[in-house]
Amino acid sequence: MLSPRRTKFRKQQRGRMAGPATRGNELDFGDYGMQALEPAWITSRQIEASRRAMNRYIRRGGKIWIRMFPDKPVTQRAAETRMGSGKGAPEFWVAVIKPGRVMFEVAGVPEDIAKEAIRLAAAKMPIKTRFIKREKD
Repeated sequence: MLSPRRTKFRKQQRGRMAGPATRGNELDFGDYGMQALEPAWITSRQIEASRRAMNRYIRRGGKIWIRMFPDKPVTQRAAETRMGSGKGAPEFWVAVIKPGRVMFEVAGVPEDIAKEAIRLAAAKMPIKTRFIKREKD
């Protein structure tokens, strides 16, 4: 599972996911990609499940790029704990995804295989996504 090696601070505030993605919203590496249509927190487990689904379908052909990284710690309080006594311990890591963000890219495979691989990966995601491809100049 993906997580940062080290961070400056152990805990973060929740923040906002308003507005479209201004960076990471175009294909940079591959010919095909998966683009988010909704804002969400994507956990490292969901990223890993999607990556495995794509790799299993594509097998050895082609290359996959993961265009997101879970660098935000999410804390949870112990069950049945009274109010007060501070913030909980970091439990898992998430990537903050805004609408328009390219989450995965694929290259080196035909379009029908890339489309199916991205469909399998999208099934592991908690948001609506779409298949995009590079425009030929």
